[in-house]
Amino acid sequence: MAGDTFDAGRMMVFRPGARLAVKAGERGARLMLLGGDTMSEGRHIWWNFVASSQEKIDAGKEAWREGDFSHGRFILPAGDDAEYITIK
Repeated sequence: MAGDTFDAGRMMVFRPGARLAVKAGERGARLMLLGGDTMSEGRHIWWNFVASSQEKIDAGKEAWREGDFSHGRFILPAGDDAEYITIK
């Protein structure tokens, strides 16, 4: 609504056709705007994974567990494998 303020790290979703005005605060602002057609089907979300089916989520979990970050499904930037988060 007009005059609302939002803290850093917030994600906001607006309805199609909504009119927006953005004003940075005293410390400035960093924004990422994404747009596109509404997805026709639901999404499944688990941890950092988002997919169109539970099967794809499960495949992503298994690929992450394997931890082959040089040749596997998840290829990390060089030197970015020092903090591996294990999942159950």
